[in-house]
Amino acid sequence: MSGTSSSGPAPDALELAALLCSRVCHDLISPVGAIVNGLEVLDDNPKPEDREFALDLIRKSAKTASARLQFCRLAFGAAGSSGAQIDLGDAQAMARGHLEDGKTTIAWNLPRVLLPKNRVKLLLNMLVIAQQTIPRGGVLTVDPVGEGEAIGFRVAASGLNARMPQNIADLLSFDSSPVVDGHAVQPYYTRLLAQACGLKVVLAPEGEAMVVTAS
Repeated sequence: MSGTSSSGPAPDALELAALLCSRVCHDLISPVGAIVNGLEVLDDNPKPEDREFALDLIRKSAKTASARLQFCRLAFGAAGSSGAQIDLGDAQAMARGHLEDGKTTIAWNLPRVLLPKNRVKLLLNMLVIAQQTIPRGGVLTVDPVGEGEAIGFRVAASGLNARMPQNIADLLSFDSSPVVDGHAVQPYYTRLLAQACGLKVVLAPEGEAMVVTAS
């Protein structure tokens, strides 16, 4: 993800909604495009081996698109009425479906409890940020900070060539007013979620791990 720490006005509600919609569309373009490609191969009356390849591509891409939609609905969308609570077990399932693959795994050490919607949305967005610090994959370890409805979270990303994206750290900071575009909207939205929960979210290195903490 690219970004900038240049100062600029915060997006208004309409612009923020548009930027988040662009982010969701960006996440879905790849698997949906792969489904279209697979269907085009089938339309060409392929050989049996090409047909099986196309069907396999469609199955995998449809599964990926579904997982991303479910995750984005909770991480960025309304996902229930105002004041709704969400089961952390459901959040865990969505996080695994979207983020776990052949390179990245999640070690989930949170209790299965109901939490206010915005707090769960914050956690899922923290996981997205943590994943971006390990471009070659690794382990995302999720731990609680405190307990009860005031619980915070700690997501540690460990992997080969873990890196600290300074632009993301700046976007999370309440002390900065960065320009927010389609690339920067997700960490900026995470900052807004933390603020709504009465928390502060920070990205910082700890040893060889990159850690996102909301407390």
